[in-house]
Amino acid sequence: MDADVIVVGAGLAGLVATFELTRRGKRVAVVDQENAANLGGQAFWSFGGIFLVDSPEQRRMRISDSLELAWNDWQGSAGFDRLDDEDVWASRWARAYVEFAAGDKRGYLCDQGIEFLPSVGWAERGDLTATGHGNSVPRFHVPWGTGTGIVKPFTESALAAAERGLVTFHHRHRVDELVLTDGAVTGVRGTVLAPDDAPRGKPSNRDAAGSFDLSAQAVVITTGGIGGNHDIVRRYWPERMGTPPKSMITGVPAYVDGRMLDIAADSGVRLVNRDRMWHYTEGVQNWDPIWPSHAIRILPGPSSMWFDALGRRLPQPYLPGYDTLGTLRYLRTTPEIAGYDHSWFILTQKIIKKEFALSGSEQNPDITDGNWKSFARQRVLNNKAPAPVEAFKQRGADFVVADGLEELVAKMNALTDEPLLDAAAIRRQIEARDMQVTNPFSKDAQIQGIHNARKSITERIGRTAAPHRILDPAAGPLIGVKLHVLTRKTLGGIQTDLSSRALGHDGLPIPGLYAAGEVAGFGGGGVHGYNALEGTFLGGCIFSGRAAGRALADAL
Repeated sequence: MDADVIVVGAGLAGLVATFELTRRGKRVAVVDQENAANLGGQAFWSFGGIFLVDSPEQRRMRISDSLELAWNDWQGSAGFDRLDDEDVWASRWARAYVEFAAGDKRGYLCDQGIEFLPSVGWAERGDLTATGHGNSVPRFHVPWGTGTGIVKPFTESALAAAERGLVTFHHRHRVDELVLTDGAVTGVRGTVLAPDDAPRGKPSNRDAAGSFDLSAQAVVITTGGIGGNHDIVRRYWPERMGTPPKSMITGVPAYVDGRMLDIAADSGVRLVNRDRMWHYTEGVQNWDPIWPSHAIRILPGPSSMWFDALGRRLPQPYLPGYDTLGTLRYLRTTPEIAGYDHSWFILTQKIIKKEFALSGSEQNPDITDGNWKSFARQRVLNNKAPAPVEAFKQRGADFVVADGLEELVAKMNALTDEPLLDAAAIRRQIEARDMQVTNPFSKDAQIQGIHNARKSITERIGRTAAPHRILDPAAGPLIGVKLHVLTRKTLGGIQTDLSSRALGHDGLPIPGLYAAGEVAGFGGGGVHGYNALEGTFLGGCIFSGRAAGRALADAL
């Protein structure tokens, strides 16, 4: 045998599984279609948010959280409705994951040298119901180092294990087939791709240069999702979400292609919940792209005004930072606007300075580098927005700036094939909203949300701007942002039990086959159900990769 275990995919889930296996002395072959520069996969590029419950950071910010509250939020968001079939294991994974987030998740990461910013963000504020989707309290913990810092200790562990002879890397090896012997998975077979020294994240060639076979006692699939493959996204786009946009931009590198899902299915693996996906409506084109159609997601605070393609303010709960998939569904199923692939933010300089964050480790160099002084200069002492945000404002194809509303709307209309926006109609809506900020109370749901958010110390100091009139010249200039649908995650995938063993169509584990990370729906074939609470994707990779590694280390 070439190793005790073959791990297919050198992203975060695969590296965590490798970490757990090698710390127990097991030999691991790590196989990946990309070169060594891409070790860590798409997690390297992420903002790195981590969902934690009742953490020291929350308690210091006087945020009262609990396992019970978090589980109530998770169930309301997931909406598991296939409990006798596709959700039977997903729901069990969900409970185990929330217990992990309220238990030893933070300690597990801190043991790897990972530390967190003292502030806690409030992502996915929800659908404004106590029993529905959303986080009741802030739970989004950003690590020093962003996603790059989350990946780093597991990458370093794998490289150190390679020096000890416990890990062999097979870069530029594309798996095309699982090898089965007497019903058990005993290896992989595939194509050796031609050498390619493309930098991390850049597309690489798919030229065949040979073939390979590797054998082991078990195989772990950790190859990620479908976000880089728009054909698969369109194929499984759910009817409840209307029609997919004619044009989408891409939030992950091209190698996130979903190939291994169908390859696993060809070997009898059960795939579930493929109609559940997670795509963002606040995507903007990267002015300095790394991969094709490279998109950056705006992580907005609650104050920007959101308009559809025809210039109508979105109704609650479709507010910035509240309900990702609810907003996507509204934009794709409302008949008058479903034919358009964009929407708009209108905001002020005062809002962009405090409320705009950009997804991606490379868009947050102060946090990625762990530089406290730079962080303070950029985000606390600076009169402008952080430098990467200002760069998008000045150079991004989707950003326009003006001192007056009529000029702004004219520039916004110039970004579309036809002028759809009426400045007078937009002015009426903004003026009506502006009249709601003169009191500490309001009938406007968005203004209520701003007041609610600022009750949190974190939000008041660093995330939510003080209520002000959009048309107040002192808060300007005005900024318009054209928003696109950004492809990101699959929420379904390979069905697994709580040991990350891949299941067949009979519901029984396939001997020798495990799956973890996004390819397994982050656990069980869909731990999130229909909706995510954010900060749960890297955490799901860590939790399911750990489960696979520990289960195999015990079994072998």
